[in-house]
Amino acid sequence: MTVVGVLAHSGKTLGGGLGALRTLLAQHGVDDPLWREVPKSKFVPKMVTELVEAGVELLFVWGGDGSVQKCIDTVGKAPITLAILPAGTSNLFARNLGIPTDLEEAVNIGFSGRRRILDVGTVNGERFGVMAGIGFDALMIRDADAGLKDRLGRLAYVVAGIRDIGRDAVQARVEVDGMAWFKGPATCVLVGNMGTVLGGMAAFPDARPDDGRLDVGIVTADSVVDWARTLGRTMAGHPGSSPFVETMTATRIDVRLGKKLAYELDGGDRPKTKHLRFRVKPGAITVCVPANEEER
Repeated sequence: MTVVGVLAHSGKTLGGGLGALRTLLAQHGVDDPLWREVPKSKFVPKMVTELVEAGVELLFVWGGDGSVQKCIDTVGKAPITLAILPAGTSNLFARNLGIPTDLEEAVNIGFSGRRRILDVGTVNGERFGVMAGIGFDALMIRDADAGLKDRLGRLAYVVAGIRDIGRDAVQARVEVDGMAWFKGPATCVLVGNMGTVLGGMAAFPDARPDDGRLDVGIVTADSVVDWARTLGRTMAGHPGSSPFVETMTATRIDVRLGKKLAYELDGGDRPKTKHLRFRVKPGAITVCVPANEEER
C-alpha cells in the first residue's frame, strides 16, 4: 500500500480546512497519514526531510506557492509524487497544471489523477517550479509582502506594481547557453518554467514544464506609458510583440547586473545579488494532475 503523507501550512485555508482533509483522506482508505504542520513555509524543508526519511511515497502539500517551492527544493531525487492542495494566495503552480481550488477535487486528483513528470528550474542552486526573476517583479513581490497580501490577497500585487513602475533600469548582461544575448539597461529579467506567472499573466505563452528548457524574458520598459503598453500586450497573450520585451529559451542562463538587486522565485523574495545563475533540471519531479489536463 502507498505510504501517504501530508505537509500542511497551518496558516492557509482551503474548503472545510484541515479537518475536512482528514475526512477526505479517510474516505480514500487513509486513516492515519504521516502528518506534519508548519506555521510558516520556512519550516517546510525540515518537515519534508522527515517525511522523505519516513518513506512517504505520495505527499499532499497544503499551502501556497512558497510551501510548494520549498517542497520541490527539498525532495531532490526522492521517489515521491506530489499532490498539490492549493491553499495559498496565488497558487500559480497549481493553476498552471489545472489543479482546482475545490478541496475534494484536488484530493481526488492526488489519488486518481495522472502522474506527470516535470522539469524544475534552479537559480543560484535553489529549485523553483514556476518562475524566478529580478527587477520589477521582485520589487512587486517584496512590497506586496509588506502587510498588503494579508489585507488584499492577489490585489496586493497590483497595488505594489503600480508603486514600483518607474523605478530606474539597471545595467544587465545576459548569456544563454554560453553565448552573449543581451547587454543594456533592463527593468526586469524573468525566467519561467511555466507560462502563467504573477497576476495570471501568460508571460511565456509557449512554455512547457516538460520540454527540458527555460524561457527567459528581458523587459526594458522604464516609464508608465511603456509599462502600460507592455502589460497590455502581455495580458492579450502576446508579450513578445512588445518593443520593450525580448524573449528566448535556453537550458543555462547567466545574468550579471551593474548593482545588487533583490530577486524572487515562485513568489518569495530573496536577498540582493549581482549574479543569477539559472539551470534546468529535466524530469525532476512527479506531480498529480487532472486526468484531462491540457499539457502546457
